[in-house]
Amino acid sequence: MPQKKNRVAIVGAGPAGMSCASALANHPDRFDVTLFDIASYTGGQATSISIDEARYGADWLNDGVQGGSPIFRHTFNFFRRYGYEPHPVKLQVAFGKGVENFFTNVFPSPLVDQLSDEIKKLGRVLKWIKRLLPILGLMPIKVLMKLFRFSEEFANKMVIPIMALFLGTGNQTPNVSAALLERLFDDPNMRLWEYDPDTLLPNQPTMYTFPKLGDFYRDWAADIASKGVDVRLNTAVEILQRDKHGITLRPRPTHPDSATAEAVLDDFREAYDELVLSLPADEAKALLGKHATWRERYVLGGVAFYNDITITHSDSKYFNSIFETRYKPDLCAKGVSATKQEQIAFAKRQPPTCTADGWEGFAPMYFTHSFANAPQCIEMGFDCSNYQHQFRERIGVGNTPLVPERHVYQTIYLNDQQKHLWTWESVDPDKIIAKKWWRQFGHRWQHYLRVVPGMMFINGRNRTMYAGAWTMVNMHEIACISGLAAAYRLGAAYEPFDDFAEDLFAKYLLVSHGVRYKRSQ
Repeated sequence: MPQKKNRVAIVGAGPAGMSCASALANHPDRFDVTLFDIASYTGGQATSISIDEARYGADWLNDGVQGGSPIFRHTFNFFRRYGYEPHPVKLQVAFGKGVENFFTNVFPSPLVDQLSDEIKKLGRVLKWIKRLLPILGLMPIKVLMKLFRFSEEFANKMVIPIMALFLGTGNQTPNVSAALLERLFDDPNMRLWEYDPDTLLPNQPTMYTFPKLGDFYRDWAADIASKGVDVRLNTAVEILQRDKHGITLRPRPTHPDSATAEAVLDDFREAYDELVLSLPADEAKALLGKHATWRERYVLGGVAFYNDITITHSDSKYFNSIFETRYKPDLCAKGVSATKQEQIAFAKRQPPTCTADGWEGFAPMYFTHSFANAPQCIEMGFDCSNYQHQFRERIGVGNTPLVPERHVYQTIYLNDQQKHLWTWESVDPDKIIAKKWWRQFGHRWQHYLRVVPGMMFINGRNRTMYAGAWTMVNMHEIACISGLAAAYRLGAAYEPFDDFAEDLFAKYLLVSHGVRYKRSQ
């Protein structure tokens, strides 16, 4: 007698839901999988848009998730499975606007000289955070900075922008757990920067830009569908029952053909054995509604989300007015060492020339600036033409960049509760390419006291698994791992392909599910 298949409903087709469905699809004899998403596409925030190739030098742009660090092993593995390749780039950043506020990882600045004592002290504090992680690690950054008597200038101009830009914590960064600061410099699984007591950020780390995400997720969805996964886009779901007997859902197309069809749908229901919620925590909580347990309400209710908007545009005049986009002699520190003189000589190569993995000369890609009347709040920006590989490939190695007016920029305005600070009204409306609102979760210290340790007490209970970057830290890679972990808990095999990736998966599984990974012999 054939074994009864386990019917699994996955709600949410972002990287977490797709990863989970992909792992379960490898066992068609054991799982019958349905993947729901209210959107018309898979990928969640990992999206692409079309742009004018004749004007900008490329016909597409990744506008949600743009890239990641070398630790994104699972993400890259999925890319390569479908013939897509991530592209390395030497990352250049520019923090602050004006000589008194500016620093970069490309060359030394007057601000670095001015705050040199505090930069050295930060190195000692990072060691103390690591030694006393359960105590100091949970402190909000703003408390840690005061505890160790760092100046507000150092906290607001250097520490907060670094963390906000690379962890996606935005204007909630002062409330972020101090453990993430230590991880940013010291943890082999997260480290981006090599801490330097003289310059703080001494290196141009290798990052990877993603292939065209719209095409990748389209091909990924087609593949899992060919393996038997029922992919239902433009479909919302309602939970009618969730108990020891199983899960009952009412799927509903977001655009029913007629009122008659909608009435028929009211009586339509489907039964499942297991439920995977790969949704933002607050959406998962709302979907559960009265079916949520007190543990689920407590853990899911601990995730704070904020509304941000990204404006993609070509307004170089506006972008240059709020960020330091070009090399200027007065941005350089004076009387520096031979090593720093080499860094300045590199930056002076203007205009920059294109290389296979970035630029020779100062051509920053990531930017922040703070507000004079709210120094802990920032706006972020990307020069996508300098950063994303498709633009550099069209320019060609050894050539100089397009004129600024042909660059594609993104400016990210954080937390609509602080909309009065935003400079978005200064963007030329005729040069706006796209506007997209996003909901980002803030990595507040409460997140690591309440949500992360609480996941193991709700994952796998009541026939329900949870997946998404919000379960730990806001990274595409964590989203993929979370989906694979949910599938593993349901009985799917984890297919090891890389020792580092396998170790990261094992750590996530232990923290978020309270389960030890059994390595194959």
